[in-house]
Amino acid sequence: MSRKRKTAHVNHERWMVSYADFVTLLFAFFVVMFASSRQDHKKAQQAEASIRTAFRTMGIFPAAGKQTNLSSVVMPPADVVPSQGDLEAMAMAMQGLHNLENRMKGALAPQIANRTVAITLGRGGLLISLSSAGFFQSGSAAPIASSLPALNKIGQAIATTPYDVRIEGHTDNAPIHNAEFSDNWELSTARATALTRLFIGEDDIPPNRLSAAGYAQFHPVASNLTAAGRSRNRRVDIIVLPTREKSAMKERGLAKPNPLIANFSEKQNSKHLRQVLLQASHARMTSAALPSSRPAH
Repeated sequence: MSRKRKTAHVNHERWMVSYADFVTLLFAFFVVMFASSRQDHKKAQQAEASIRTAFRTMGIFPAAGKQTNLSSVVMPPADVVPSQGDLEAMAMAMQGLHNLENRMKGALAPQIANRTVAITLGRGGLLISLSSAGFFQSGSAAPIASSLPALNKIGQAIATTPYDVRIEGHTDNAPIHNAEFSDNWELSTARATALTRLFIGEDDIPPNRLSAAGYAQFHPVASNLTAAGRSRNRRVDIIVLPTREKSAMKERGLAKPNPLIANFSEKQNSKHLRQVLLQASHARMTSAALPSSRPAH
């Protein structure tokens, strides 16, 4: 009697093994993609926070929690479209100025305490305002000897940065006429020039990073009707601009300074220069008829 041969059982579920392997690989793929996207998102958030901090320091973006006044928000020129590189350079520049501000406040703590120095970081750059009473004799453009250590600290700190510097001389509205200066224009310009020469000669700041200007009494920060206000107006402002040294940029093959962070355009500078020349001419004509004994500057 012949035995019946058993028929082999056909496994119809073998496809599930391959399917499970495929699903496992697909799951691993999406886990890797998700991790990468989360990392990029974190970096993007960090970059956004850095740029927003820089813009708020410059006054372009309002601080969080404050009501926005559209008339007070400084917008970039319509014909300037900042690239990602421009924004990152701007953020780096403002961070560099913020670091310089902290160094200055530490080095000049005694002068800040007695109110002969004021340091402010704004959208135009880092402003170091020197009271004339603490750095100059009345009617003189030569810095007093006791102020030289503080001036050298300022120059040495600026020399370690790559940024351009503008030095501005200011006076009150009391006319001056002595053996050295015929009016406030000459006095304010001479004081700015004296600090420029000091920074070049003693602190080794490259001359092409520096500029000097005299504004006489036409850019007051307080009222000239009071003695306290006139004292505040007699000052020399050192402005560290958020623009890099031009020669260094040319050597590296970089573009011109970002127009978003330049303080004035060339057109505005030309217009301002014409106004200054007209005001200087008028001031010189009126000062000739005034007596020689004048209040302190």
